[in-house]
Amino acid sequence: MTSQSQSLQHSEARERRRTLDVTSYDVRLDLASDEATFGSVTTVRFTSTGEATFLDLKPVSVRAITLDGLPLDPDLLDRGRLPLDPGAGAHELVVDAVMPFRNDGEGLHRSVDPADGRHYVYGMSFMDAAPTIFACFDQPDLKAPYTFHVRAPRDWVVIGNGAATLAETFADGSAQWELATTQPLSTYFVTLVAGPYHLVRDEHDGIPLGLSARASLARDLDKDADELLTMTRQCFDEYHRLFGIRYPFGDYHQAFVPEFNAGAMENPGCVTFRDPLIFTSRVTRGARVTRATTVAHEMAHQWFGNIVTPRWWDDLWLNESFAEYLGNRVTADVTEYDDAWAHLAYARRQWGLVADQRPTTHPVAGNGAVDALAALQDFDGISYSRGSSVLKQLNARLGDEVFFAGVVDHLTRHRFGNAAMQDLFASWERAGAADLGSFTTSWLRTAGPDTIVLDREAGVLRRTPPVEHPADRTHVLRVARAVAGAWETSEVRIEGPETPYDAGADAVVLDPYEDSWGVFPPDRVTVEALRSLLPAMDDQRLLAAVWNSVRSAFHNAAIDPADVVALLTARLPVEDTELAPRNTLPWVLASVVPLAGADALARVHEAALGRLSSDPEGSELQLAAFRTAIASADDPDVLRSWLAGAMPPGIEPDLALRWQVLVRLAALGATDAAELDAELEADPTAVSRVEHTRARASLPTTEAKEFAWARLTGAVDAPNYELVAAGLGMWRGGQEQVTAPYVERYFAELPEVVTAHSGWVLADVTDAFFPSGSLDASVLAATQALAEHDAIPPSVRRRLVDRADQLQRMLAVRAAYPGA
Repeated sequence: MTSQSQSLQHSEARERRRTLDVTSYDVRLDLASDEATFGSVTTVRFTSTGEATFLDLKPVSVRAITLDGLPLDPDLLDRGRLPLDPGAGAHELVVDAVMPFRNDGEGLHRSVDPADGRHYVYGMSFMDAAPTIFACFDQPDLKAPYTFHVRAPRDWVVIGNGAATLAETFADGSAQWELATTQPLSTYFVTLVAGPYHLVRDEHDGIPLGLSARASLARDLDKDADELLTMTRQCFDEYHRLFGIRYPFGDYHQAFVPEFNAGAMENPGCVTFRDPLIFTSRVTRGARVTRATTVAHEMAHQWFGNIVTPRWWDDLWLNESFAEYLGNRVTADVTEYDDAWAHLAYARRQWGLVADQRPTTHPVAGNGAVDALAALQDFDGISYSRGSSVLKQLNARLGDEVFFAGVVDHLTRHRFGNAAMQDLFASWERAGAADLGSFTTSWLRTAGPDTIVLDREAGVLRRTPPVEHPADRTHVLRVARAVAGAWETSEVRIEGPETPYDAGADAVVLDPYEDSWGVFPPDRVTVEALRSLLPAMDDQRLLAAVWNSVRSAFHNAAIDPADVVALLTARLPVEDTELAPRNTLPWVLASVVPLAGADALARVHEAALGRLSSDPEGSELQLAAFRTAIASADDPDVLRSWLAGAMPPGIEPDLALRWQVLVRLAALGATDAAELDAELEADPTAVSRVEHTRARASLPTTEAKEFAWARLTGAVDAPNYELVAAGLGMWRGGQEQVTAPYVERYFAELPEVVTAHSGWVLADVTDAFFPSGSLDASVLAATQALAEHDAIPPSVRRRLVDRADQLQRMLAVRAAYPGA
């Protein structure tokens, strides 16, 4: 029996689906007897055409396997597959195995809350992790109902896809939970949440609602419960109105769980979220919009994804693009966050556009996922952001009546089953849509964005499709034009390579309201004019579009970094209120400032202080400006005064701000490991653990870099959030003498690192530990060479190719604007 598993091929999935129908799963888990492993007894009932096939199973050990009551040899298990030759007819397979608790956010993840030492468990079966929880035929189009029976410590609660009932308690301190049989589910939707979670329960329109989080987050969950439950009710009402199909999965529980890799997972009946979405410190509106759209996104999946599931991962857009579009739309339409589209323009637009311009770009639909691991790489900004944009265009073209009539037809015809893209488009055409073939080819099956620029001298808008992915697309979009300082909007239809447009001498912003999908860089006249126009701009979506156009120009070496900083100082975009990796200010600090001259960081800091003093005290804009001031500060004395509590009026010190100051002090070399360790000891929460790791890795010492490196190589075992924090802290500007040896080590040692991590975490640490600040042609060459290494798995190769593209573009900016 070998442990290394192999990824399921699409061809294998098609063949197995042809030969099998799965009738039911009955799963018994024992979570009470061991902290490292758990018992898993799976009974699978299925029918077969009689051809040889295989079961997916990734255990620590196997106790027994029987097929129709006859024993099978456990040693037949090879690389996660158990060969079966069942004969034609109905069969019962029973697998009694010992499975691993994991700490990488996949499978059955077990963690210890540093705040109180309590243990928590949750299941993440996505993609290929289900076989580490229970024996199964692990592919999306072999759906079946599930019945779970769970033994757990008596002080734990158990939640799953089916409603859970405490059935019995035992003298040994354990308890038995019985979960209701589910509707037919794909294996990747199966979850279990177990531990001493704090619960909040409610009900809406006959649907039992629940929220849960770790006991140490009880006060914060209670504080946010009303907002979360209100949004949930509003979204249910709107989805019921749009679809006319009631939510069919019984309870709707939203579990906020520790060390979760994704934003959330749409498991029917029990959606799991990363628990930093329960806010323990004050946050900006941007963070709340992100949470609201995540809640609405996962609820949309209950219809698109859960009622009808794609047959294979090449149609994952049927899940993610729909949930992205509908989640954003419903949030803006029916919740308090009616400004969601503006916030999302900052957070999501460039995520998709950058992905779509990389060598690794792929079509929205039919992405060519030959196996499950390859498919995982395409859960990216194309499948989410670009796919959402295309659906928004299609909705505008068809109108709500035809659009949703087609969706309802699709959900009804394939209820609790699987379908493909052609099934959905057939439903739209039945609902009254004209032939959608050309739309599908241009927007869904052809990768890469068009670039549309204003050529003032020629008086045209010039459209250029990607050379590698030519498509004859028509864009119908609005153009914003500053006439005598006031913005006017008109609609333009762009067909062919050139479309007449006379802009005069006015500033012009193309596609300010995201009517289309493309790269729309500003011309030189517009860039110059924006310096005076930005301060008075009050249309938040237009402002977001300006910054997206600037970011697209920078990405393609079409704007001087000094001009970007000049625009930033004219109007620091704190309306983009979340200091999160995809947003504008972190991009400026990480990508623009290093190329914009010696005084660039000081100018950003000065602009942040200016907004800090001018924004209303206590406002979220003031908080956002203060966070930018911390991130751009280079005076340890100022940072120390903030750490001591001398915050600007209106800013209340809290744990998040305290650690942000400490991380910045560490990057400047103005603190040490002893102070950071003492801070962690004073408040040993999960947040502090992660930020302590980030701060320790940020210190400009060899000891600090070894601290981080040991986590990359697996010499020190660390949970997933701490691994990523170590990588992000590793590379700091001004520390090149200390970090220089690790640039070479990264490329030399990464082929061995792939044995220390796996799955989602392996891709994340590859990215987090990449020497991003080393803008050198030799680093680019090393990255490109490593991406071709035989030992590099697809997820790592994808991150390296993307990093090489980003580095190449940064070098192009530096070459184009050496004066900066």
